[in-house]
Amino acid sequence: MNPIEGHLTTRSPLHDILAPSGIAVIGASSDPTKRGYKAMVGLIKDGYRGDIYPVNPKADMILGVKAWPSVTAIPGNPALALICTPAASVPELIAECGRRGIKGAVILASGFAEIGGEGAALEQAMMDKARAHGVRIIGPNTSGIFNLHHRINLLALDNVRPGDVGIISQSGNMLLSLALEAQHNGQVGFSTYVGPGNQSDIGFNDYLRYLGEDEHTRVATLYVEGFRDGRKFLDVARDVTAMKPVVVYKSGSTEQGQKAASSHTGALAGSYAMTVDLLKQAGVSVVQYSDEILPVAEGLGLLQKASGKRVAVISDGGGQATIASDRLAEAGLTLAELSASTRARLREILFPQASTVNPVDVAGSTDANPSLLATCMEIVAADDNVDSVFLVGMFGGYSIRFAESLLGDEMRGAEAMVDLSKATTKPLVIYSLYTPVKPPALRRLHEAGLPIYASIEHAVRLLAALGERGHYLSASRGHRLTPAASRDPGSEDAIAGALAAGRDLLEPEAKALLRAHGVPVLEERLVTAPEQLSEVAAQFGQVPLAMKVVSKDILHKSDAGGVRLNLSGEAALREAQEAILASCHAYDPHAAIEGVLVAPMAPKGVEVIVGVSRDPIFGPVLMFGLGGIFVEVLEDVAFRAIPLSPFDARAMVDQIKARKILDGVRGEAAVNREALVALLLSVSSIVAAYPEIAELDLNPVIANADGYTLVDARIILDNPTQELPT
Repeated sequence: MNPIEGHLTTRSPLHDILAPSGIAVIGASSDPTKRGYKAMVGLIKDGYRGDIYPVNPKADMILGVKAWPSVTAIPGNPALALICTPAASVPELIAECGRRGIKGAVILASGFAEIGGEGAALEQAMMDKARAHGVRIIGPNTSGIFNLHHRINLLALDNVRPGDVGIISQSGNMLLSLALEAQHNGQVGFSTYVGPGNQSDIGFNDYLRYLGEDEHTRVATLYVEGFRDGRKFLDVARDVTAMKPVVVYKSGSTEQGQKAASSHTGALAGSYAMTVDLLKQAGVSVVQYSDEILPVAEGLGLLQKASGKRVAVISDGGGQATIASDRLAEAGLTLAELSASTRARLREILFPQASTVNPVDVAGSTDANPSLLATCMEIVAADDNVDSVFLVGMFGGYSIRFAESLLGDEMRGAEAMVDLSKATTKPLVIYSLYTPVKPPALRRLHEAGLPIYASIEHAVRLLAALGERGHYLSASRGHRLTPAASRDPGSEDAIAGALAAGRDLLEPEAKALLRAHGVPVLEERLVTAPEQLSEVAAQFGQVPLAMKVVSKDILHKSDAGGVRLNLSGEAALREAQEAILASCHAYDPHAAIEGVLVAPMAPKGVEVIVGVSRDPIFGPVLMFGLGGIFVEVLEDVAFRAIPLSPFDARAMVDQIKARKILDGVRGEAAVNREALVALLLSVSSIVAAYPEIAELDLNPVIANADGYTLVDARIILDNPTQELPT
């Protein structure tokens, strides 16, 4: 396979490490309780075709293979070393590997950075040796690797089938769980597995790049506790998902889970909701529950994508059809509206009492001839309104439930379904309550590459992933990331002055920066002395005005009594200014107050928030949601990594649960969504241009049918120590 286009212009160096021509097992042993023994057994038992070099100074032969006293004594040129010795011995062994020309090392030992203190120092010493001698590190604290298509099994797992699911998992037990689940399934096989451990050198982005290029991998599957470089991972994921599906289960969805993940791996665990949004932005299929990992990975590997989210359900039981419909709606899928001709064709073959409105309920029509279910699938698959077909019920079990004589009909139905799967590009997904029994008809379907599920929920999760992937591939095609804005000299001066003074931008300065880059901002006046109020009153006339304090020390103006609304006339302005200053001085006697800002009241509309923060793992991230008090109460927000594409910006607006409010409620007009999209893209380009911006907060922004009004703006600065990713 050619290297992935985009960020990845050269072939991954991991091919030489994960598919090596020779392997040195340092710490190889004849003791069955040792990992050095189990690794040797795995290589020998699976028929590894390369050279095996056991290293053990106390043995001449291990499991029938000549052993060597040291790494430097090895006569050949292994590309990979498996180090099974204690942590303290690792740095010098890495140096020996480098001197011998070994390209990569898998380090099983724990006791490194994940325990802090001396362990972190030991890991740094190991990495110093690795960099000095050109050795790439897998781990430390890794569960190991396998590459089944090259017969490399350094975990000595039994009965693991070669296949097309690649796995990177920070949990060895999670791999074991998936392997056992695959054994029970009987059809799922694996290509490559790596436990990244502490990711001291090689990280998730490197492994994903390898799986993206690997010809034996059709779907990359990752169990992630924490990323070291989330931005690089997103860049790689964006390229890989354009070619093949990527499935991620991200642990740490709760505060307790994040703490557990950190103590286990020493990795940073960021906001779960933010991480999920950013992964989806890159086209990744994120599963919420651990038991969804393998079903979704298998199904995506087999079917790849659906052209849309419209599903036709065919059922031989009303209850299960209802359950399927509920789960589909919850997953953001829709029941396809079948055409009149499709329904007419269904009525021709089904009993009169059958329902031909989606979900289709055959109502006993298939009891004597279950192959009719295949005919129903063929009919609905031909409907242009249908993107996926979901068969729900007891197919495969008719000969068990009713009569053995129905086995022939079921097998004919299975063959017809296999033929249909080859003739259509629309995914065919099957749930059968007889799946655990593995009857012949279901075995035939599974062997032919149709995903068969024992859970409606798992099947629906796959259908959702197929629809999401198809939508992402089609909708994001041609959308380019918004480039950074050209820096404005006046804004640069304001930022430099604020940094020199050790403060953030004041609100008027923040709004001036936004205005300089095309963001519409209302006309405002900064009032620094009472005598200016008469001029301000004349300037704005009878328009209702808002007044708020301007101070680097008061971030939450309302809490300090620093806001007054609906003011009209000079007297009201004077009274409001006095009240604001008095309240703010009482709130913080030491606050430096620059004055008050006076502006027309914003028109009526929906309050939204646009915010930016620089995440330590993912870099600059933009947030959008309901604003004002709702952002903290409802937490109904969407996240995207900067820079954004127009597709990303529209997806943010559509994602929030309160999007119906934007469409207008109780007679209110819908807000101008395109104006909000333009604002998000402008903020993205501004933040990309100014790495000095640590945080940006526009809250609230009043959105309405005419566009939006930016009411409040806050920009927090930071001296950038390096150029942030864009």
